[in-house]
Amino acid sequence: MDYLSDLHHEVRSIANPGKAKILSGFFKTGKGEYGEGDIFLGLTVPQSRKIVFKYKNLSINEVKILLSSKIHEERLIALLILVHNFEKGSDKEKEAAYKIYLQNTQYINNWDLVDLTAPKIVGEWLINKNRSILTKLARSKNLWERRIAMIATHQFICKNKTEKDTFEIAEILIDDKHDLIQKAVGWMLREVGKRIGQGVEEEFLKKHYKKMGRTSLRYAIERFPEKIRKQYLLSKIQA
Repeated sequence: MDYLSDLHHEVRSIANPGKAKILSGFFKTGKGEYGEGDIFLGLTVPQSRKIVFKYKNLSINEVKILLSSKIHEERLIALLILVHNFEKGSDKEKEAAYKIYLQNTQYINNWDLVDLTAPKIVGEWLINKNRSILTKLARSKNLWERRIAMIATHQFICKNKTEKDTFEIAEILIDDKHDLIQKAVGWMLREVGKRIGQGVEEEFLKKHYKKMGRTSLRYAIERFPEKIRKQYLLSKIQA
């Protein structure tokens, strides 16, 4: 039985052209936009997850083929199968999933693909390992590799209760002009405040907030009391 052909057929059988049009706009697929040329079929994430469960036993070679698909939802399904393989696999299988992930970042080319998978594969693999790869990714010219570096640190915040790597990557990306990087930086700083402590987050902000883009700052201070938020936005917080 050709499971990959069956998967392609099933994905197309539940395509929703109306939803696809909405998603194409939402994920900025127009000329000159960050998702330029990406093709959506209009599947929801829950629909994609159902397909992942059904085809989770695809071979690694089949997953690689699927990951190179022109169809956005098929790339997402491939990545979610990698997440499944990583979570359920042996150390050897985990390492294989991690390597495939980083060898194919050209296909992990929108924020949903990064956000749903980078912490669970890259972050989790690096929990007790050298994390210098994140610095390399953060300095990449590739937008999505930079976002992978930032979002992967969510796993350290949640599982290790440590802000060190988040702060190091945020400092590298502090003046990145791309909106999606600013949002990622602000989001991860906010997660530090939420899961470790506002005081810990503010240690970083007080040193760096005046250099941060407005978007990242707004994301970072979103949970702060209104009075403190206004002081940051008016540059009245002292280091």
